[in-house]
Amino acid sequence: MRLSVVLPALIVGVLVIMLGYSLTRDPRALPSALIGQPAPVNVWASWCVACRSEVSLLAELSQHAGVPVLGLDYKDDRVVAQRWLKRFGNPFWAIAFDATGDTGINWGVAGVPETFLVDAQGVIRYKVVGAITEQEMRAQLLPAIRRLQAGP
Repeated sequence: MRLSVVLPALIVGVLVIMLGYSLTRDPRALPSALIGQPAPVNVWASWCVACRSEVSLLAELSQHAGVPVLGLDYKDDRVVAQRWLKRFGNPFWAIAFDATGDTGINWGVAGVPETFLVDAQGVIRYKVVGAITEQEMRAQLLPAIRRLQAGP
């Protein structure tokens, strides 16, 4: 009889602690298993509404920071993606096509858009989850690029 009261109370207590801990975490902070590992790219798709908001910032990043932006078109239709690029602009130096999403999964992509900053050796040094905002670009991404361009 005692176990039937203590065990549910213990389970509820553990769940409350786990919920409390998860509420203290930043939901945008999705660590990538690939930070420090080789892999380039801005992951995008024509069906991604947030990708539209960052396309001009990616073009600006490429022009002003002198950084080639590579794109991974994730789980998309190639023809629709080409139309999307004509409509919203193509900030990418090159684009890889990932129709099945397998490549994105291998890189630990949680969703689109995601942006990986990669150094000259092909090692990821910074990751943006979600659309790049002007504030994110100016406060985090550009300084990280400048550090990489300056060298060790």
